[in-house]
Amino acid sequence: MSHELEGQHHPLAQPAAGGEAAPQLGSHPDGCGTEHGLRAGASGDEPDPRDTRPDRATRFVETTHGVLSYTELAPLLADRVTQVEAAILAGAFSSEPLDEWFILELHRRLCSDLVPEWAGKWRDIEVQVGRLTPPLPHALPMLMRDYGRDLQARQESVDEESGELLLEFLAFAEGRFLTIHPFRDFNGRTIRLFLTELRRRLDLPRVTLAPGDEAARQNYFLALEAADQLDWQPLIAIWRERFAAL
Repeated sequence: MSHELEGQHHPLAQPAAGGEAAPQLGSHPDGCGTEHGLRAGASGDEPDPRDTRPDRATRFVETTHGVLSYTELAPLLADRVTQVEAAILAGAFSSEPLDEWFILELHRRLCSDLVPEWAGKWRDIEVQVGRLTPPLPHALPMLMRDYGRDLQARQESVDEESGELLLEFLAFAEGRFLTIHPFRDFNGRTIRLFLTELRRRLDLPRVTLAPGDEAARQNYFLALEAADQLDWQPLIAIWRERFAAL
C-alpha cells in the first residue's frame, strides 16, 4: 500500500467554448448511477446543485485518456468503483486498519490509472464546497490521521454496543470525511467505498446512500452542513432512514 501523503496535481483543464451542459445531480450519465459523488462543489465529483452560478458548467479533468468532461469520465470511474467494491466485499482489506493509509489506498485504486499524479494523495489546493470552506492543504495529513484514530476508537464502542452508537459511528465516518474533503477529486466515491468496507466489517446490510428525490437530496445537504459544525444528529437521522427503508 502506498504511504505517500503529498504530491503534485494536474490542474483542471478549462472547458472549451460551447462545452456541453453538466448532467443533473442524480442522473445516470453513460450508465453511471447516483451512488457516488453526491457531495460536490469546486474540485468535487460533480457541480453542486446548491451553487447556481452560471460558471458551474461541465468541468474538465486532464487524465491519461486526455482532457475529459465529467460526463465522459463517469463511466470510467463507475468501472473502477465496481472493481474496488468487489475487492472490498471479497475481504481483500480485512487486515487493514481503519486509518488514513487505507483511505489513501482506496483513492489510489479508484483513479491511479486516470490521474496518476494526484491519485492516492491529499489535495494540495484550496477548494470551496457549496457554503463549506474545507481545511487548508497543509492541515490534511494531521486531520486525516486524527480522523482514522477517532474511527478506530468509536468502532471499539460499536463492537460492544449497538443502536444509536452504531448510527453515530456511521454518521461520523461519512460527515467528517466530507467536511475535511481530503482529495483533489472523487471524495464522494471514496467515502462510499470506505462505507462499504465499514458495512462489511460490521456485518450490516447494504443501504442506498443516494437520496431518492429532490426533497431527500436537500435534506441530505442540510445534514452535511450540520456535520460541518460537528452536529451529527441530522445525519444520524438519515442513517436511521436508510436502514428503515430496507
